[in-house]
Amino acid sequence: MKILVINAGSSSVKYQLIDMAKKKVLAKGGCERIGLPKSLLKGVSGGKTVEINEDMPDHTSAIRLILDALVNKEYGVIKKMSEISAVGHRVVHSGEDFTSSVLIDENVIKICERNRDLAPLHAIPTAMGMRACKEVMPDTPMAAVFDTAFHSTMPRYAYMYAIPYDAYSDFKVRKYGFHGTSHMYVSQEAARLLKKDIKDLKIVTCHLGNGASVTAVDGGKSVDTSMGLTPLEGLIMGTRCGDIDPYVVEFLMKKSGMTVSETLDYLNKKSGVAGISGISSDFRDLIAAADGGNDRARLAIDMFAYRVKKYIGAYAAVMGGLDAIVFTAGIGEHTPIVREKVLDGLEFLGVKLDKEYNNNLPRGKAVNFALKGSKVKLLLIPTDEELVIARETLALLPQ
Repeated sequence: MKILVINAGSSSVKYQLIDMAKKKVLAKGGCERIGLPKSLLKGVSGGKTVEINEDMPDHTSAIRLILDALVNKEYGVIKKMSEISAVGHRVVHSGEDFTSSVLIDENVIKICERNRDLAPLHAIPTAMGMRACKEVMPDTPMAAVFDTAFHSTMPRYAYMYAIPYDAYSDFKVRKYGFHGTSHMYVSQEAARLLKKDIKDLKIVTCHLGNGASVTAVDGGKSVDTSMGLTPLEGLIMGTRCGDIDPYVVEFLMKKSGMTVSETLDYLNKKSGVAGISGISSDFRDLIAAADGGNDRARLAIDMFAYRVKKYIGAYAAVMGGLDAIVFTAGIGEHTPIVREKVLDGLEFLGVKLDKEYNNNLPRGKAVNFALKGSKVKLLLIPTDEELVIARETLALLPQ
């Protein structure tokens, strides 16, 4: 059983072909600059590097190019397209229309298009990717797997905003949360690693990358998460400001003369650790600068870690206890100093960090880096969102 996972952006399409029986990625890569000059497909197929320079005027042509690469006689990994049992599409926002993954039909696509105001950068490209796949592979089952679906179990008092109720009833303004496939995967892997039933665990999962979020997972269900209506709320991120006094928006507009769009661009793309440090959104650059004595780089790192720590403490209170803290994604997996700063001061919760091991964790492996006797397990678990999408897609197929 082979599942093709598609993640469509405005001018790109990322893909993975996964053999579910062998639990193996057969091919992966992406099409770049769709609809622009110098379109390019880059990937790895059957262990061979693939790079194809070819015009891709639209998403349909990109999907065709991906499929052609998969069946190519020289570097392809399948003999014919019928070997692909289904396609799983990553969909950023479900609104309140879907609380779980669904098989795609015309109605599903129209709902995704209708929700474009909730995820303007992603909704239309995703729908384009769905339509493109349906045109090229009309008889292949397809599933929509939503980033927001895992958080649909949040109680109403956790996802509502304290603004007039009409904003919710009329426009569905509320917290939705994101990175759901990642939070679901690593929380389930945590239970497996700890050899416990997930229903008996209280876990805080920290997806720390350029986009970052923290989720309270109680008994396998998301009960709160840091991102909100959009991914701007919550943690300080690479270029996003995270939690901020809403009045800052009007204040900045008056002082700087920026428009609403310019101000949102400022908060989404020019803020976060990049804005604080004035150097970079990449923690490798920040750590190097901080080690060299750059105070603003050090401040950015400290602010980032502090915000993560604050959410962990809040979510331990929300769940009434804490069994494990999970770190994942680029920063969470590869930046020991951030993990140490986040965990420093959480000893009152029963956290005991093995600092030496934390600085020498094996790459790409799930491990517990807490000291023996720590009441709270400290886990590093590499995330695999594509595998989650493939699993969700497979589960929807007739058995």
